[in-house]
Amino acid sequence: MCESLSSLAVRLAARPSSIPVGVRAGGAVGTAAFLARLGAWRTLLRQHPGSRFALYVEDSIEFAAALLGAWQAGKTVWLAADTLDATCANLREHVHGFLGEFPAGCAPLVPTEAHVHSEALRELNPEADALVVFTSGSTGAAQAIPKKLRQMASEVATLEVLFGARAGAAAVIATVSHQHIYGLLFKVLWPLNTGRPIHAASIAFPEALAAALAAQRCVLVASPAHLKRLPAHLDWRGARTRLAAVFSSGGPLPADTAQTCGSLLGSVPVEVFGSSETGGIAWRQRAALPSVNDDAWTPFPTVAWRLHEGFLEVRSPHLPDDGWLPLADRAQALQGRRFQLLGRGDRIAKIEEKRISLDAIEAALLASGLAAEARVALCEPDDGHRQVLAAFVVPAAAGRAVLEREGKLALNGRLRAVLAGVVDAVALPRRWRYLDALPVNAQGKTTVAALLALLAAAPADPLLAAAVTDPLPANPAVRPRLPHVRELERDGDGRRVLLEIVAPANLAYFDGHFTQAPILPGVAQVEWAIRFGRDNFALPPAFRAMHALKFQHVIQPDLPVQLELLHDPAKGQLTFAYRSPAGQHASGRILFHAEPAHA
Repeated sequence: MCESLSSLAVRLAARPSSIPVGVRAGGAVGTAAFLARLGAWRTLLRQHPGSRFALYVEDSIEFAAALLGAWQAGKTVWLAADTLDATCANLREHVHGFLGEFPAGCAPLVPTEAHVHSEALRELNPEADALVVFTSGSTGAAQAIPKKLRQMASEVATLEVLFGARAGAAAVIATVSHQHIYGLLFKVLWPLNTGRPIHAASIAFPEALAAALAAQRCVLVASPAHLKRLPAHLDWRGARTRLAAVFSSGGPLPADTAQTCGSLLGSVPVEVFGSSETGGIAWRQRAALPSVNDDAWTPFPTVAWRLHEGFLEVRSPHLPDDGWLPLADRAQALQGRRFQLLGRGDRIAKIEEKRISLDAIEAALLASGLAAEARVALCEPDDGHRQVLAAFVVPAAAGRAVLEREGKLALNGRLRAVLAGVVDAVALPRRWRYLDALPVNAQGKTTVAALLALLAAAPADPLLAAAVTDPLPANPAVRPRLPHVRELERDGDGRRVLLEIVAPANLAYFDGHFTQAPILPGVAQVEWAIRFGRDNFALPPAFRAMHALKFQHVIQPDLPVQLELLHDPAKGQLTFAYRSPAGQHASGRILFHAEPAHA
């Protein structure tokens, strides 16, 4: 039986203090320590006026203490997905303060040892305005969605009904952040409410994930972006014996990825369909082998659904009222109350008075056999120009072959020819980017903003002349020179970014370096640091000097490595460091200066 979230803090206070809430850095965090932090957050917030506070804390256990402490203090928590300048500026218009790890300019509040508590914890009002979350931004600008406590309590109860038996007493390990509704529910509220241990940190590296999954009975909370990149060469045998379930949300999981996960991890992922606005709607778990209606979704037991003019409408206790909510998802009904999704109807662009389906364009690109993944986005027009579409494509093997033999213009032409029979000529993409992988954020989402940022990347240094074009080469004699890249973190002051990079085995830099045991040359590591530094910061144009350059551990093919970049504008300095669970691989400081004026 899953009890209400309204009594969660009271129930935690009533249980033995030695029972662990979760694990942090390999050590157990007991209930007493957790309650002390919860009380400190409550005391802190009671000393501050206002009812709306933005919260950002990366440690899931500390985040849970802050969240419950804020609720005990009668506050509404605004859940920020990141701490970027634009996010903070938007939040300032709505909240009375910031909590946790926001930039110093936001004056974030954090409790100290002085914020002790002695009052008994109270049961909360289910109708309390507990949370405001934001849509992911994968189809446009993020929107704020308010949530009452009873809405989240209903979701937690449903998760326990559907998946509690298979999860058992397993600990929860995640690759996604709790700063989004999916991670919040699956990684924090559901396990905390049912007594399952929480792992405080999200796991970024597959090597660390394989070890963590093998260490104890656990469930994995992940996203399609993370599951698609599980290296097959790692030892997943421990995971296959200890993993109770795998969950995936944030987008559809390709059938082949689901089967691969089943083979590697011993458990085909349970996919959850929903949104920040609707909460969970339906779920599916593909058969061990693809079967008829393998794409069908089964609605949650508390969710009613219907179709109106081909679009899905839902009604559930996860919503703010009992009315029917129309969605932008097209669907068709199947037997057994199940349904199949047919794409989103809100992805309609209007170009010169013509309505264009972005989903239809993407589907045609994938059907060509030349694209493994594809996203299309509407570009903001320049003054005096009309809007145009940009296509972002991860080529399939056939597409890569065209690039290597004939170049980018040839592949552009072939894909445009495919689309000529699908959309009007005015809607053909005018800008094309060929990528090793689509950019994803900490939630595993590919956002419109991240895609459009690829179009605005600053020119590369002369040092990077061989890699300044798209990551996939046009020259048939040259293989890829850039890694797969995923942004993990970005500080709100715009001076730090943390990337995950993976050097693919067919990288040109591995040729001859060395045949039996290829490693990434140091010059490539420096090139990438400068390249991605320019992509993320406004660096001066001219290289001046390099200091403290060190190479400690080799980087091998397909090894995920974190690249931390720090920018000091006053010094014109870029500091970089490559790290992985094996330790620090390389580091250094690069100085730039403005080019001298010419007479």
